[in-house]
Amino acid sequence: MMQSPLLFVLRRICLGGILTALCTAANPNPLAAQQPESARTKASKEKKPKSTDASDVDAAATPPKTPKLPRLYTSEEPLLVTFTTNLRQLRRDKSATSTWHPASISYSDTTGQVVMVPMRARTRGIWRLKNCQFPPVRIKVGNKAGKNTWFHDVEEPKMVNYCKDSDLYEQYVLQEFMLYRIYRLLTPVSHHARLLRIAYTDSASGKIDATRYGFIVEDPAQVAARVGGTVVTQKGAGPDDLDPAQSAIAFMFQYMIGNTDFSFGGLHNAELIRTRAGDILPIAYDFDYAGAVNTQYALPDPSLRIKSVRDRQFRGYCAFQDEYAKVLDLFKAKKESIYALYSDPIGQLLPDRVVKSTLSYFDDFYKKIPTPAEARRQVYGECVSTN
Repeated sequence: MMQSPLLFVLRRICLGGILTALCTAANPNPLAAQQPESARTKASKEKKPKSTDASDVDAAATPPKTPKLPRLYTSEEPLLVTFTTNLRQLRRDKSATSTWHPASISYSDTTGQVVMVPMRARTRGIWRLKNCQFPPVRIKVGNKAGKNTWFHDVEEPKMVNYCKDSDLYEQYVLQEFMLYRIYRLLTPVSHHARLLRIAYTDSASGKIDATRYGFIVEDPAQVAARVGGTVVTQKGAGPDDLDPAQSAIAFMFQYMIGNTDFSFGGLHNAELIRTRAGDILPIAYDFDYAGAVNTQYALPDPSLRIKSVRDRQFRGYCAFQDEYAKVLDLFKAKKESIYALYSDPIGQLLPDRVVKSTLSYFDDFYKKIPTPAEARRQVYGECVSTN
């Protein structure tokens, strides 16, 4: 359809991120009423016009090198560490604009020598920040402080901790970590994560408060750099913005694990990466509300038709139906590898009954996708329409 000159100019201004209110009125986003926490502005792909300048051609022919993966994520072996900070001060910091607190992580190297890494930590999150004995945190490690250690170049990753000091809640942490591992099997456009055995030590008293499993999740900026892009901070992306193939993987993965607590357009438990080519890639994270974990505190959004997080509801866009049919082969091809994770050394940290229940839950997913026709009928036929 031919656009009027005025509308064309407005759309070009929108792509530049100027005059947000005017752009919103000129190009409304129908997704805003359907995705939780989404904005009324639309994140659009920024595709630069081709240039005949020789320097531009040379730059395009020689893309930047892919950043080296931080050492922390090059091994899956659980790392035994001591996390030290003023625990009382950290726990009391529940504001949305929490401050950075002095902290450190120490561990023993291969020679038995203790390596101490100075860092800072601040609380984060929403539900867990308000309701957990120990909140999730984000750590910040300087390059000089982390040099020649496991934590070199990790930047500002998230550290997922136990919510309550009990075996059950530690089990939830391990179950969520397994879902990050599954996501990595399905696509490189996802977070690396490293399992830690953490002794939480109070810097004021020197006493160990608890020793539990936790894990570090790769910094979003590093994920973006690895896939050749930057993190999108503007909410409102819809199906016209998102890369179809990567979106199909993300939506199908969320359905497989029974997670409905996300919004790619609203940047809720999700990140968007804009590549140099202008494609916008969705990445899911934070899976403790997934049916595959089935935490005691997880409840589905009342606006959904499901009554329990163990129930599944497909939340992918109808615009990607052709792509959903294509990704079925990927999920089937990875099934054996996914199931094998639950019998390897990390998977064996979970109780047998949990492993059995989780694999049975995945069995139910695979029973629904034997053919594209059956998958359409039982899974993505109930997609989200934005018309």
